[in-house]
Amino acid sequence: MDAATFPEDVVQVLREEGLLNPRDPETPVVRFAHPAELQEEIDFSLGQDGCTDEKLLSLVRHTIQRSVDTGHPHFYNQLYGGTDPYGLAGAWVSEACNTNQYTFEVAPTFSLAEHAVLQRVLELFGFPNGDGIFAPGGSMSNMYGLVLARYRLYPDVKTDGLAGLPPLVVFTSEDAHYSTLKGAHWLGIGTRNVVKVKTDAAGCMDPKHLEQCIIKATREKKKPFAVVATAGTTVLGSFDPLNPLADICQKHGLWLHVDACWGGSLILSRKYASVLEGIDRCDSVAWNPHKMLGAPLQCSMFLVKHEGLLHRCNSASATYLFQQDKFYDVTYDSGDKSVQCGRKVDAYKLWVMWRKRGDEGLTRLVDNAVDCAQYFAKIISERPGFELVLPEFQCTNICFWFLPASMREQTRDEAWWDKLSKVAPLIKERMVLQGAVMLGYQPMAHRGLVNFFRMVTTCQPPPSRTQMDFVIEEIERLGDDL
Repeated sequence: MDAATFPEDVVQVLREEGLLNPRDPETPVVRFAHPAELQEEIDFSLGQDGCTDEKLLSLVRHTIQRSVDTGHPHFYNQLYGGTDPYGLAGAWVSEACNTNQYTFEVAPTFSLAEHAVLQRVLELFGFPNGDGIFAPGGSMSNMYGLVLARYRLYPDVKTDGLAGLPPLVVFTSEDAHYSTLKGAHWLGIGTRNVVKVKTDAAGCMDPKHLEQCIIKATREKKKPFAVVATAGTTVLGSFDPLNPLADICQKHGLWLHVDACWGGSLILSRKYASVLEGIDRCDSVAWNPHKMLGAPLQCSMFLVKHEGLLHRCNSASATYLFQQDKFYDVTYDSGDKSVQCGRKVDAYKLWVMWRKRGDEGLTRLVDNAVDCAQYFAKIISERPGFELVLPEFQCTNICFWFLPASMREQTRDEAWWDKLSKVAPLIKERMVLQGAVMLGYQPMAHRGLVNFFRMVTTCQPPPSRTQMDFVIEEIERLGDDL
């Protein structure tokens, strides 16, 4: 064993531990250990001397054995799941080549693959003359939207900063992702200038309340400049009404950005894409194929309708990278559009997936994920002890309570709801310690909702109705005696 062959040895360990094949549902999703136990079990120490390859390979194997198997058919804990095998192969190629995405000069094939992916996605979202960039996660993609919105309104902010500008205000829903707050902090807008707009009973932004908030901010001598809508909220999977929001933004001169990091994958479905109606009227979109679609983490893109704006806003014209007198077509040097210098090759793994599966293959995967989620919702809506948080769901998030038999006939007073709030955490603990299923839970205090489960299906590994039935039966098995 030596350094040159060590990666091959690691692949063999991955194969032996089952990570390169469809998982046996009987194997654990996780073999849980508390932090102190793991530190006793695995030697994480670093020091003057290295270890042998044999010892290192043993540590790698132990790491895999104690990691959460996100590719397991019963991992539903996050808004992502397993890795598409073709995407994984693409990730291996880009990692082995170990290049940087900023110029065609050092990443010729990867630059063309990124360009091809962006052009296809821009076409799907209805931005035929638009532009885009791959970013390190959805939070950064959403921040790109805020930066461009501010730059379009006040281009001198790039050189002069915020001095002399009125307080800028951004609007987003009360169910939106927290990245808008973080973006407002990082960009000097301030979290107090993020206005939370009310949502309706289905978790969608209320257009009437949005307009009231815009008028109120204007009267307070502040400057409304952007609305961040959501296509697939983190918890309920709700889609804001994009056409009414676009009408309001057009009326008041605001930039409309859509956080479609989660729900954007439905653009690939002829059956379910109607929830994204109006997205072609928006100014920018963030989409994470590493979520529902199953591209290897990380794979996140920012799309903008306005040609050339991304480059004008972010360009720093570094002469050691972006010389304009190069001997090739420099329009493929994408790095000057990015806030980063060093940028990983994130597009190629998606390109490999897409090249293999085509639109039709990806469509089938998305449709199956939604179909299984709807089957799950239908079954539990008719099953004693289960109650849906909403009567219908727009995405693959299915939110519900499980009521143990001891609680089903009791009066639903404050004490009863307090007791119910403890059920999901207790079942989750049992799930994790036994390792059969991983499923998330959360409260929504602004809606007056105590802890409930959030079941999420994704494209990888492709879910089935049998797996949906297993989750329901497992919840009953683990929680009925509470």
